[in-house]
Amino acid sequence: MTTVLIVDDQPLQRFGFRMLLESQDDLSVAGEAGTGGEAVRLAAETRPDVALMDIRMPGMDGIEATRRIVASGGRTRVLILTTFDLDEYAYAGLRAGASGFLLKDARPEEVLAGVRAVASGDAVVAPRLTRRLLDAYAAHLPPAPGAPPAPDPRLASLTEREREILTVIGRGWTNTEIASRLHLAESTVKTHVGRILAKTGSRDRVQAVILAYDTRLVRPDSQSDRPAPAADPHGPPTRR
Repeated sequence: MTTVLIVDDQPLQRFGFRMLLESQDDLSVAGEAGTGGEAVRLAAETRPDVALMDIRMPGMDGIEATRRIVASGGRTRVLILTTFDLDEYAYAGLRAGASGFLLKDARPEEVLAGVRAVASGDAVVAPRLTRRLLDAYAAHLPPAPGAPPAPDPRLASLTEREREILTVIGRGWTNTEIASRLHLAESTVKTHVGRILAKTGSRDRVQAVILAYDTRLVRPDSQSDRPAPAADPHGPPTRR
């Protein structure tokens, strides 16, 4: 049974989500919160698998609530609810640790699929939509310095192949596209992606995309459809 905490300042919206979730045999509602502060408290008390989080609420908003819930180290994963797919608050929510976002006008089956995906450890935002979101709000990232940036410690343990795959994840490539364009088996790609998440401490693919932008592996204005191979003083990179 997957437990869900509903967070929204509109009682009618909470009622609708409750009715939808309780119509499913594998989902149950752990509680309801009308403010960010209440959401943080109930998440700690009930330890739900998923928090379905509205963003714009009085007092503590959903972004700060997300940040606190994720920082607590509990098992609760956050699924952001937003009005527009390029809402800057959704971007901030992803950076705060949310596992994805859904539009408030999503179809019922999309909401249910999103909750189940997040509960199972997946990210809800489609790779191409993730890039669109990050491209639109790239201005939030610090400007790139004139000199090459210092190596980011989060990337230090990655192999050349893993850095290459992290780069194209940031560019919005799906596992199927990575496998096809880099001439790898899709099972091999999945293995690489899992190792990248583990080594960089990324909770899911969305966080890996944000990491690729933060560390400048990917630039919003990049026109290249394929990553440049990592430099290797001993010759061309080998496949791993």
